[in-house]
Amino acid sequence: MSRPVHVIGGGLAGSEAAWQLAQAGIPVTLHEMRPARATDAHKTGTLAELVCSNSFRSDDTLNNAVGLLHEELRRCGSLIMRAGDAHKLPAGGALAVDRDGFAAAVQEALETAPSVEIRREAVPALPDASWGQVIVATGPLTSPELAQSIRCATGEDALAFFDAIAPIVHRDTIDFEVAWLQSRYDKPGPAGTGADYVNCALDEAQYRGFVEALCAGDKHEFKQWETSTPYFEGCLPIEVMAERGPDTLRYGPMKPVGLIDPRTGQRPFAVVQLRQDNALGTLFNMVGFQTKLTYGEQKRIFRMIPGLERAEFARLGGVHRNTFINSPRLLDQQLRLKTMPHIRFAGQITGVEGYVESAGIGLLAGRFVAAELRGEPVLAPPGTTALGALLAHITRDADAATFQPMNVNFGLFPPLDARTRKAERKPALARRALADLDAWLARLAQAA
Repeated sequence: MSRPVHVIGGGLAGSEAAWQLAQAGIPVTLHEMRPARATDAHKTGTLAELVCSNSFRSDDTLNNAVGLLHEELRRCGSLIMRAGDAHKLPAGGALAVDRDGFAAAVQEALETAPSVEIRREAVPALPDASWGQVIVATGPLTSPELAQSIRCATGEDALAFFDAIAPIVHRDTIDFEVAWLQSRYDKPGPAGTGADYVNCALDEAQYRGFVEALCAGDKHEFKQWETSTPYFEGCLPIEVMAERGPDTLRYGPMKPVGLIDPRTGQRPFAVVQLRQDNALGTLFNMVGFQTKLTYGEQKRIFRMIPGLERAEFARLGGVHRNTFINSPRLLDQQLRLKTMPHIRFAGQITGVEGYVESAGIGLLAGRFVAAELRGEPVLAPPGTTALGALLAHITRDADAATFQPMNVNFGLFPPLDARTRKAERKPALARRALADLDAWLARLAQAA
């Protein structure tokens, strides 16, 4: 048997990379430091634990770039998407998953794969070439020792931003005399009925008072070295959004569009939505309510929301520091570290943001290593695909001087012919992407 590939980190990217290698017949040693060593955000030792939202976001293949990425990953045999689809929950047009069932399915698949060995241990430094091929997928919560080793190896300071976690509420403490069940525009989505979200309406006076309380509430103090770290714009704490203007929230996570309050028959002034977080339907996540408020202030302020006056919280919100590397400067287009080409990086540490984006880069890293070890051409997916557009962004297209984490979006794709009508552009981009992905997969099959 050939020597194993070492995958460091058992999150979504590392799990996906290990799975892709195993499916190619390549032995894998997957190193995960939990539960022997905890992080600031994880609660369990399970592989692929979801530490923030339980949503993989939109599942709309033709009109949303992340929905397109879902479909591309499915066609590539993604373990993360297989587990997500098997444990999906009602969430309107989104793909939300039961976080415990999802993580357990990923772990079971890897534990029972004959060519995968899981070692519960930390790897404190970048391995030298004697280890053979290595994929570093330690994510945004890379241990301080390994982060320091990366800095020493690259000559770069680690880039960082804060990420925040939303609270989770026990469903039986929500007042359904006030709250109601409805998806925006009654859209059923992949596992729903069109009544998948709990909605709590606020009138103008209630909304203004809530925003004022958010802005005035006590927040967690940051350490001195953390004060210059920026937030990721796609995951701002609710109170930071509130501070940007009195109407920011009602045009953001508290927007009332597509919803009708059955008590009034009218669209509310603002609304708080909660999304199912577990398969039993006993826990609901406050959508977009990531926060750095102190625990006492979270309880006080969030209980100002109509319908949540007696809410009990299974988990309160929090803030953790995320790290990522300057990939456009440090990685080649095969995700290899330019100064140590036996090492590839994958997942959020490369500067992609989001669960499926991380899994997608893990999938590519695993496939690239497998192709190299089998003596096959290392073929990147076309830049017209969601996978290819993400890869191109982090390894080539982004400006290294201003590099920041990025979700997949249609702005990363090569444009269509200018004659394509605006209303047809997203579906046309998606159809082109899937056709090009299928052609890429066919080429890979021929090369194998």
